[in-house]
Amino acid sequence: MVKFSKQLEAQLIPEWKEAFVNYWQLKKNIKKIKLSRIPKQKQDIDNSFGLSILDPFRSLFSKIRHNFPNPLDKVDTAIQVSSNKALEGEKDEDEDEDEEEEEHNQRQEEDGEQVSESDELAQLFSEEDEVRMFFERLDEELNKVNQFYRTKETEFLERGVLLNKQLQILLDLKQILTDRRRKNFQQSRSNSGHLFRSWSGSARNSDFSESANELEETPGQTPETDTVIAALERNGVNFIGSEVRSKTKNGKPKMAMRIDIPATTPTRTISAVTSMLWEDLVNSPRKDGAGDFINRKKIQCAEKMIRGAFVELYRGLGLLKTYSSLNMVAFTKILKKFDKVAKQQASGNYLKLVKRSHFISSDKVVRLMDEVESMFTRHFASNDRKKAMKFLRPQQHKDSHMVTFFVGLFTGCFVTLFSVYAILAHLSGLFSPGTEAGYVETVYPVFSAFALLSLHLFMYGCNLFMWKSTRINYNFIFESTPSTALKYRDAFLICTSFMTAVVGAMVIHLLLRSSGFSPTQVDAIPGFLLLFFIALLICPFNIFYRPTRYCFLRIIRNIVCSPFYKVLLVDFFMADQLTSQIPLMRHIESTACYFLARSFRTHRYETCKSGRLYRELAYVISFAPYYWRAMQCARRWFDECDLDHLANMGKYVSAMVAAGARITYANQNTELWLVVVLVTSVVATVYQLYWDIVKDWGLLKPKSKNPWLRDDLVLKNKSIYYVSIALNLVLRVAWVETVTRFNVGLLESRMLDFFLASLEVIRRGHWNFYRLENEHLNNVGKFRAVKTVPLPFRETDSDG
Repeated sequence: MVKFSKQLEAQLIPEWKEAFVNYWQLKKNIKKIKLSRIPKQKQDIDNSFGLSILDPFRSLFSKIRHNFPNPLDKVDTAIQVSSNKALEGEKDEDEDEDEEEEEHNQRQEEDGEQVSESDELAQLFSEEDEVRMFFERLDEELNKVNQFYRTKETEFLERGVLLNKQLQILLDLKQILTDRRRKNFQQSRSNSGHLFRSWSGSARNSDFSESANELEETPGQTPETDTVIAALERNGVNFIGSEVRSKTKNGKPKMAMRIDIPATTPTRTISAVTSMLWEDLVNSPRKDGAGDFINRKKIQCAEKMIRGAFVELYRGLGLLKTYSSLNMVAFTKILKKFDKVAKQQASGNYLKLVKRSHFISSDKVVRLMDEVESMFTRHFASNDRKKAMKFLRPQQHKDSHMVTFFVGLFTGCFVTLFSVYAILAHLSGLFSPGTEAGYVETVYPVFSAFALLSLHLFMYGCNLFMWKSTRINYNFIFESTPSTALKYRDAFLICTSFMTAVVGAMVIHLLLRSSGFSPTQVDAIPGFLLLFFIALLICPFNIFYRPTRYCFLRIIRNIVCSPFYKVLLVDFFMADQLTSQIPLMRHIESTACYFLARSFRTHRYETCKSGRLYRELAYVISFAPYYWRAMQCARRWFDECDLDHLANMGKYVSAMVAAGARITYANQNTELWLVVVLVTSVVATVYQLYWDIVKDWGLLKPKSKNPWLRDDLVLKNKSIYYVSIALNLVLRVAWVETVTRFNVGLLESRMLDFFLASLEVIRRGHWNFYRLENEHLNNVGKFRAVKTVPLPFRETDSDG
């Protein structure tokens, strides 16, 4: 059976761990009570070494002491510990309660034969402090749980009221839109259609921050406008700019309503920027004339936002319900342990107090969950409860043993095929001076790209395994859904199957090349392999992790189109991965040029490298990941107005300059460019090291209780963090190799480049763990276990 302490550790909400009852500390207090109850056994005088001249005096002293016992000695005897008896039969399992009670009764009978009534009284006084400390600690934990539960309950109830109001406004707008479309259709049939003008406005972060508040009236539009105002006034809102503004009973104007749709797409971003610039230049809100209609698509965006907010509210309520039940079980378990150790029946009375506590007696969370289910089913699932539950309670994918089996199978296949490839390459003299250049120029780029990608997948699988082992909620941080989230076994399966196919293609290529086939046909194999994997990536059939593949493509789209898409953590996390895969992108460039220029038929390897376009494209590819990341920082600064994002953007700009200087130095080997490379690379490296360790990892805090680390650490061994800082420093200066320029052959040079690129991928995988650890600890510090979804309808001052 699994211990309850381990069950609690596995089931509690990681972000709320500090708010749970400290079950482990209470167990320590009970152990102290248990140790204080075990008496010290009297030690007999050992006379095995013969009689002593002092024996008569000892006998007389013992009789006097027996007739006149010292109370202090009895107390000391009572609090002494017999280690052997303290450890025997000690169990932490409440599932083994019967066995533990029998052993406890046996010990009690043995103690009763050895300890007198006066000793038991002394023990009772010695236990009093430990028992008092236990119940004081228990009261503190109960108050902590109650206070946290009240806070979260109030927060979710307020959120529920706000969402209910948002939903009512949405329903009113949808009804008005439907009525107006019906009237428009009827008028168009009678050849008297009118274009109904919609409302427009502007906001910095929105392309639809317009709306129910600035409706422009025309002579033929008064009935519709009155309908809109009447519908929204039922929710206590009024239009800004309307001629007749309704007031509350106190004579104050009602709050106006503004609709904010986040600028998550390029069109919305451009609209938001143009509206902001118009307001800044003209110093007045922009009012578009005719042609801006009530847009059904924008109403659907608002509906999607409210639906997502209901899903997150329901998830938060479920977490709070789990929080309540786990804490109740923890109190029950710990009080049962106390009864068995202290031989008292205090659990019944104290459990009554716990059950009367707010976190158990309150049913507001359960009722709100029922209301959310009902509203969501009615308004977002067309009264289909099964469909609604797919949103509210998505099914988690269960681990399959077949995945583990195939991981082992493909790993064995990869090792075997790689061994066969190494033997065949040696026997065929593949890397001899005569055939070295041709093979390296044709095969090395594409197979190196596959190898780097596989290594990155392997490192990501290791990251997933470590995050799961340390209870880092990476799915919440990445905002992954159960259908798109990968587990570490899945990542290892993709990696091993990928490399098995690549090494298999290498063996086939080598066999055909050695068998005398035409090099023109054989050298096309790497290109076909690349096309096969690209086709698999975009395959529309539901095979080989289609939701995850499409999610990856969406993230890549968001990165390439930066800064027009709203930046999420998963977007800039993936963009950081791309900055470590610049060699892979250069290899793909070489492969594409080799096949598109048909060099594989003529075997003129210098065709691409001697071309001006190829050399200029090398700059673009080296700059692109840093540029995308810099644009993401600019977009985050635009959305959040945080200057740290501008400072972060400076780091990527410095990396772009250093990368450009190194490429130029590779083409123009002069002392001037050597100095430029040294200066720019040192500045970029220092900048990156500071940001890695201080900002991304949150370390090097001089006033931390963990010297030069941070107060909260996921890993218990502090030395791991110091070693990681040193390792990151060493791997960051790998660019020195580009300056030293070792005098080696073509094959050795390519292998050295591949080795350095692999070190950068390993450094990135090492960086990933600490980056998400820091993000997780930030969520824990703020008790943030539920995503905050922005709402479309926002109240503003009526005079605004």
